[in-house]
Amino acid sequence: MAADYYSYGQSYGQVHLHNGEFLHNRGFRGQGMHMAVLDAGFFNYLTLPTFDSIRNNGQVLGTWDFVTGNTSVNEDNSHGTSCLSTIAANMPGTFMGTAPKTSFYLYRTEDVNSEYPIEEQNWVAGMERADSLGIDISSTSLGYFTFDNPVFNYTYATHLNGNSTISAKGADFAAKKELYA
Repeated sequence: MAADYYSYGQSYGQVHLHNGEFLHNRGFRGQGMHMAVLDAGFFNYLTLPTFDSIRNNGQVLGTWDFVTGNTSVNEDNSHGTSCLSTIAANMPGTFMGTAPKTSFYLYRTEDVNSEYPIEEQNWVAGMERADSLGIDISSTSLGYFTFDNPVFNYTYATHLNGNSTISAKGADFAAKKELYA
């Protein structure tokens, strides 16, 4: 077999875990795909060299902050930045994502300053927007169990059955639409 298409650097382990280099070597690098990434923010994605390719190639198709109601997602929490890097990074020899040719919608749905059910509603709104834009797939690294006001907390017996929480209902809707949240 020929050498890998990319030199993965520090990301080899994560890419190899799912045989991503096999796909990359055969030309599957995310081109033609549209993904929504829903998270707590994408701090410094506009300046980090890790994301030069998606910026310079116009692969960020849109952004929206469902917490504050504007298009800026660059100055908030970095959790989304970390998650996005595992997909979109394109720094051969240093760090490569699993789908660096994908186009992205970046949505902030999580407010890290507090925990309230509104964040689940933000996530559902983000998925609805993504669906309206025709995305192929979404990526979310959020979960809800306890909130700042304990009256909203979920319990295993009552709520955590995969069907009752706001986010579970939203995920079911997304799966029916084949968005695979």
